[in-house]
Amino acid sequence: MSPSRDSGQPAAPALAGDTTRERILTAAMEEFARHGIAGARVDRIAKLARTSKERVYAYFRGKDALYADVAAREHAVIAEATQLDPSDLPGYAGRLFDYFVARPDHHRLITWGRLELLGTTAAADEHSQALIARKIDQLRQAQQAGQLDPAWDPADILALVNQIATTWAAQPELSEAAAAHAVDPTTAARRAAVVTAVERLFPRAR
Repeated sequence: MSPSRDSGQPAAPALAGDTTRERILTAAMEEFARHGIAGARVDRIAKLARTSKERVYAYFRGKDALYADVAAREHAVIAEATQLDPSDLPGYAGRLFDYFVARPDHHRLITWGRLELLGTTAAADEHSQALIARKIDQLRQAQQAGQLDPAWDPADILALVNQIATTWAAQPELSEAAAAHAVDPTTAARRAAVVTAVERLFPRAR
């Protein structure tokens, strides 16, 4: 009988240069992005990673643990690729827009976790929460330095900018409609709208 999603067996430690573990994580990202957590199959992940189900479970206790690892890595990659600059939130919004336009599967990966793990400990891993806390602190410091309107709660600023930046990634049906019906149907026009909206709410520091 295969281990369950939350097998009690201890996971194998990560080793430097462990290519099998990396292949599993890469395969899992593709599987979770396509099928979600409940719909993901460990046997498909194992096949894509060129390993066995037993080996997958040797590294990860179950699907939730595997998803949590994949999602934490993705949040770290996003943070590094987009780099929050509290004095230039329109620029940050543009970088987020670009990231998810280039990688719509990565947006789906994160969205599945929000839908399926809401209210669970797996949905609020420590690393992702630390990244969010650091961004909020950066915004607070920018307010104290006079670079941002102090009337806003920095947590609200981060939530609103992220939401605006991912508007089109989160609503692919509207992206299709815009391509057919917008005055300017280009991706560049959608990006410009995102940047302009954030600029009007949170102007760049002068």
